Amino acid sequence: MHDGFEMVARIPYPVTVPKFYAVASEVATMRFLRASGLPVPEVYGYSPSSDNAAKTEYIFMQFMRGTKLSDVWMELEEREIASVLQQLVHLESRIMSLPFPAGGSLYYANDLENVAGGTVGVPLQDGRFCIGPDARLCMWYGRRSQLDVNRGPYRSTEATLVAVARKELAYLERFVRPLLPFQRERREAYGYKEQSPSDHRQNLERYLRIASLLVPKNPDFHRFCIRHPDLQPSNIIVSTSPDSNELKIVGLLDWQHASILPQFLLAGVPGRLQNYDDPVSQKLIPPSLPEDASKMDESQLGEAMGLYHRRLVHFHYVTNTQRFNKPHHAALWDPVSILARRLFDLAGAPWEGETHDLKAALIEATERWGRLMGERVSCPVEFEPEDVRETKELSERLQLADENYEGCRGLIGFESETWVSNEHYEMAAALAELLKLKLLMNLPKGEIRDKVEANWFLNNMDEQDYM
Repeated sequence: MHDGFEMVARIPYPVTVPKFYAVASEVATMRFLRASGLPVPEVYGYSPSSDNAAKTEYIFMQFMRGTKLSDVWMELEEREIASVLQQLVHLESRIMSLPFPAGGSLYYANDLENVAGGTVGVPLQDGRFCIGPDARLCMWYGRRSQLDVNRGPYRSTEATLVAVARKELAYLERFVRPLLPFQRERREAYGYKEQSPSDHRQNLERYLRIASLLVPKNPDFHRFCIRHPDLQPSNIIVSTSPDSNELKIVGLLDWQHASILPQFLLAGVPGRLQNYDDPVSQKLIPPSLPEDASKMDESQLGEAMGLYHRRLVHFHYVTNTQRFNKPHHAALWDPVSILARRLFDLAGAPWEGETHDLKAALIEATERWGRLMGERVSCPVEFEPEDVRETKELSERLQLADENYEGCRGLIGFESETWVSNEHYEMAAALAELLKLKLLMNLPKGEIRDKVEANWFLNNMDEQDYM
């Protein structure tokens, strides 16, 4: 604009679901957090409905001046990384300490009244806000948006734990037929055979039998709280302080699909900040570069620097959480909470032709039950020894498939869901095609080669049956 004023106009992607609740909840969440003194964009105006002149849902919000942390992340020294992560943990501590009377997602009460009619939701002390349906994507993904199921508000921890599985059971009952695994790199481990939804239904029912016992004994872990739904460097805005010349976090962006859940279910190192697969990070050993770093060639040094950076980020996030967000750290490392989070996430994840991960977690729960719950609490789920043996054999095959996938990912240079930047796309596509050709050339002509080609993990595919 002519006076220098800038703002952001945000509209949902065509595939965003549920559009009304996603927009209404994001607005209420940002305004609630901003009113609590947190650095989130100011909302100037919004419409959670497409019934307007623009014919689309929208949010008009403040343009946050500064730099995306992702633009400078790999260039920062350890001191700067530690400082930024300390600030981030302080902000998380403030956000997660905000109390809520129930679980779900945050809304303006009048928005929910307009869409549902009458009084809905659980009111907050500030009567403008209330807790309504859980806006997390997994609760609405694809045809799940057509289901009449409980999505909150959740009045108890137990209600939160069971809602995700009952949603998925309703989906399996209404829509699903046998499918090949969505993750095509895993199909070979299943013999390229379609998987029955009845197996997943059985494991969801097992989860429901165990769910009420997964509530940690520490009542502090049951407290409903909110957390950023996608905390990664591209959603963090930083600016250099004129006083100290230090990087300061000035904005947290993208609150779409934010949810309010019991603290132990929200705990965890954010996905883009964690490095759990690395033994050094698992043991929280202070990171350092290899002693022979000065003798490495450019490629080796780049790989070593990347690992060093991942270790630094994980180390400083966890150690700062231990110092400055003790309730989160306690829930993060509580053994029962770890198990409950894993089962909750797997039971609520959209079924995509596989039930193995949920089943393997349930088997692990039965094997560790006495140590976690005490001998006086009997486990309501049992598995036959042959079933356990076959599941663990499949785990080994799937682990190999996952490792091969990660190797391809490193060679081609794509990120999650095979995403690459525009600048890297042509190179990545050429590398992917070359890798495919080399693999097929090493296989004899026949059924196996045909199946590998037909199920190549980077082929275009119709995803409709998985939605």
